[in-house]
Amino acid sequence: MKPSIVPDTLPPRGHAAKRSFILEAAAEVFCREGFAGANIDLIAAEAGVSRQTVYNHHGDKDGLFRAVVRDMTERSNAVVFATLGTFPDHPGDLETDLTDFAMRMNLNCICNREGKFLRRLIQAESERCPSLFADWREEGPRRTMAALAARFARLAHAGLLVIDDPDLAARQFLSLANADLQLTLLIGETPSQEEVRTASANGVRTFLRAFGVRQPA
Repeated sequence: MKPSIVPDTLPPRGHAAKRSFILEAAAEVFCREGFAGANIDLIAAEAGVSRQTVYNHHGDKDGLFRAVVRDMTERSNAVVFATLGTFPDHPGDLETDLTDFAMRMNLNCICNREGKFLRRLIQAESERCPSLFADWREEGPRRTMAALAARFARLAHAGLLVIDDPDLAARQFLSLANADLQLTLLIGETPSQEEVRTASANGVRTFLRAFGVRQPA
């Protein structure tokens, strides 16, 4: 049945602005209700547009869901790569500088809104839509790991770390840096800044035990 046309409830907005409002509202609804529980009427109401406007932009609920994941991945990548730009290429104190960097990665990329939403969607819907999340894995985590691996390779080349496999080192670094936060994040809570700093310090300390330069006895 063709959806009925209801006038948009907010003042006139441009195409790009409406698209942004729809994606924001859809992300909230999909994360709160899940794909099965979400519907176009609810998303349209939260976006302040007609359901016809939603259909015009994204076709159907599945198309909208895919657009939400792509949009959140793009926004998340922008934050991730901005944070990667603060990597300590020339550290004064390796452990301190890596800890500060790990804390920025956790706060900006793991505990932020996009990170939370993506985790919820992946946990809930990846089995239903594996191809979409395979694309996310290529465009999100793998790009991040490759960029981080290159930075660790430079530190190893400078003699500050001992690394045979930079890709492994990058994965280990991120896993260790947020290991102590996983339970808090799993139940949907936001860790405090002090918890993030402690987790980051613990992870970096362990990382350096594995990849740090051994001092002679």
